[in-house]
Amino acid sequence: MDLHARARQSGGMDLRFIREAAWLGESRARGYLVLLALVNCAMLAFLLVTAKDGIDRNGFLIGTDFISFWTAGTMLADGANAYDSAAHTAAQREFYAQPGQYAAFFYPPSFLPFVWPLGLMGYFPALAGWLVVTGAAWLAAVRGWFGSLGLKGPALLLVLAFPPVIVTLTHGQTSFLVAALLGGGLLLVEKRPWLAGVLIGFATIKPQFGLLVPLALLASGQWRTIAGAGAAALALAALSAFAFGPQVWSDWLAITSEAGSATDSGVIGFGKMVSPFAGLRLLGVPGGIAFAVQGALSLAVAAMVVRASWKRGFSPGLAALVLAGAPLATPFVLDYDLLLTAFPLAYLFASARENGFDDWERITIAGVFAGAAFARPIALGLGVPIMPLLLVALFCCVWRRVRG
Repeated sequence: MDLHARARQSGGMDLRFIREAAWLGESRARGYLVLLALVNCAMLAFLLVTAKDGIDRNGFLIGTDFISFWTAGTMLADGANAYDSAAHTAAQREFYAQPGQYAAFFYPPSFLPFVWPLGLMGYFPALAGWLVVTGAAWLAAVRGWFGSLGLKGPALLLVLAFPPVIVTLTHGQTSFLVAALLGGGLLLVEKRPWLAGVLIGFATIKPQFGLLVPLALLASGQWRTIAGAGAAALALAALSAFAFGPQVWSDWLAITSEAGSATDSGVIGFGKMVSPFAGLRLLGVPGGIAFAVQGALSLAVAAMVVRASWKRGFSPGLAALVLAGAPLATPFVLDYDLLLTAFPLAYLFASARENGFDDWERITIAGVFAGAAFARPIALGLGVPIMPLLLVALFCCVWRRVRG
């Protein structure tokens, strides 16, 4: 055999090693899960043990982003305008100030009823309560998916090993709540359409992750769920206007341009974001081109969801496709938002276990599951965005299963 033939054979074997990933069996996967769980727990324990008076060793307040929600709650409790950026900044820094650090509050008024109770408690009790309640809701949604797919669990090992769980805990973010509402709502469309609609309507507190939901519901003719979602969203909007004054909507609209500027300018940090737009910006692509590519990809994902949904009954597979596409359909998504991928990952694994793994599925499941542990360090340290590619791979794998 000549050198060129050997090179071709070696290259084919290397590609097959990744494409089939037959080496990633149950025992090895469990070993990796144990390792990830130990690392995640050790990092969380180290963060808490080395903190002093609620401040970690790097000078950040425990819960980091949560201060934005808690501050909004305290302002609402005092009758102040939570969308007054200057007042919001001053209120944050009155509690804790670090030079150059500020957690903005761009959430729509529908989110205000959720944060108002937080302002009635001290910061750390509010943080603990927030994480316990929203975390329990996410676990309930995951357990519902596992039951529907015929899987056992979720085992404690899976939860502790899933990196987005630790990222959400350390940031005090909304990801548990949003993933619970969307994941739980889409799972219930077939059996309890009205309740599904209510949960989906409440998920409008973070609307960028629900862009594909109405497309799938309309294409598959889920009219009761659509009605329930519309009623719940309107009721939540009306509640916020009644409780905090109708002007909160105009106040919020007035600052939405700041959110767009923060996304485009990289104030948040492109390395922390995992969208295709952010990946391109991290690589130095101009903002206009990056937005155009993001827009084209979002339209393609939307078209594929509509095609898969058209005049078909709603199923866990279709719900998984919508949730797999959610992080690709918006330019603004961070690593803690990857909690949403728990549902399409569960569907893909359950389907593959029953029917056999197709090419690229094992490595995609492993990559997306562990991705949040490595995406930010690799992006910030090396300037290489790995997560957008993994999310595209996940969506394509789920699409292939659903269409098949």
